[in-house]
Amino acid sequence: MKVLRIGSGAGYSGDRIEPAVELAEKGELDYLVFECLAERTIALAQQSRLADSEAGFDPLLEERMRRILPYVVSSRGGRRLRVITNMGAANPVAAARLVRRIAAELGGALKVAAVTGDDVLALVAPDSLLDNQQTLAQMGDRVISANAYLGIEGIVQALQADADVIITGRVADPSLFVAPQVFEFGWAVDNWPVIGQATLVGHLLECAGQITGGYFADPGFKDVEGLARLGFPIAEVGSDGSVVITKVAGSGGCVTPATCTEQLLYEVHDPAAYLTPDVTADFSGARFDLLEADRVAVSGASGSAKPSSLKVSVGYLDGWIGEGQISYGGPGALARAKLAREIVLERLRLVGVECEDLRADLMGVDSLHGAGIGARGPEPWEVRLRVAARCALKGDALKIGNEVETLYTNGPAGGGGAVKSVRQVVAVASLLVDRAQVLARVHLEDR
Repeated sequence: MKVLRIGSGAGYSGDRIEPAVELAEKGELDYLVFECLAERTIALAQQSRLADSEAGFDPLLEERMRRILPYVVSSRGGRRLRVITNMGAANPVAAARLVRRIAAELGGALKVAAVTGDDVLALVAPDSLLDNQQTLAQMGDRVISANAYLGIEGIVQALQADADVIITGRVADPSLFVAPQVFEFGWAVDNWPVIGQATLVGHLLECAGQITGGYFADPGFKDVEGLARLGFPIAEVGSDGSVVITKVAGSGGCVTPATCTEQLLYEVHDPAAYLTPDVTADFSGARFDLLEADRVAVSGASGSAKPSSLKVSVGYLDGWIGEGQISYGGPGALARAKLAREIVLERLRLVGVECEDLRADLMGVDSLHGAGIGARGPEPWEVRLRVAARCALKGDALKIGNEVETLYTNGPAGGGGAVKSVRQVVAVASLLVDRAQVLARVHLEDR
């Protein structure tokens, strides 16, 4: 039976590179997948592309490819390693050009494909209602992006074109892993139970180190060894749909039924109807069986017909966040921090700052659970005040941090470590479009 080895090289844009290199070097992989694109990430990338037509892809793309491509180049004579990633973000074609240049510098003539078609801003009707209860027309020029979640189609086409590296924009996270399974095993795209099981593989791997113990670890309750050199996961997928989740021998972390179960539930609203562009997956019957240390068999997932609509993530500008922080320590730290908070809130009222949202928290005391729980503990000797507000105007947002900073000389004794910042808010809302409107396209960089 043919067995496909797929590794997860990243679970988010800023993830570590060393575990991916370890996978490329020691994982005996057929595919290395980098899942790096959050909803807000692509809106920020669209902003970058508006300022520079050659920008808009993941800022770590070049570093990752320089570390990984030598293994892709050297594999052409043996077990072939291919790379699939959504690091193209808002500009997959420019990303493909960069990867092609890097490969040439490394002495390899690789075929690089860009999958496009997810940018649907021009296709969405102005009267389309988003889940924030506004239409695109009402939001006007604050809208900066609209990207549909594509499925496996474009990636499969690129694999059929013999691409070594495939770079996409907005593709559903599991689809990055489903596509090579469909391509290698020739599975029918409407074999819903099989695609459902393949989607479970993608969902388990998409967050990389989370399933090998990273997000799982909780000292004293769920101890995990070697987190500083956490290994990222590998799926061994058989042509019969059988699956084993593992990692490189000797790497840190662990793969157990418990780590797999926690990742199964991650970001899943209804395990019996997990909607993706490729299938309505059913994880309710999934089971995990420990075969031996760090080897877990996965079975029991299924699926039904894919949704008729695609989710579209719309990025838009939503004001400015101003923030200021300052610390108090020693005896009476809590009382001084509380007084500092009162002063700042009164100052913001006096100077007429207009805020749409405002928080003034004592970190470590009431920022997460409110004053009730924080008041039950012993008197803290370290308290940090954080004041943050979202404002329509940048000028108002600037005043938030400025007022916190003035506590150095105008507030309670002993304040220190003040910092302040202002940033523009890129928010995200969603809507649905008829999938027939959206067409994946493949651009090849092979000359």
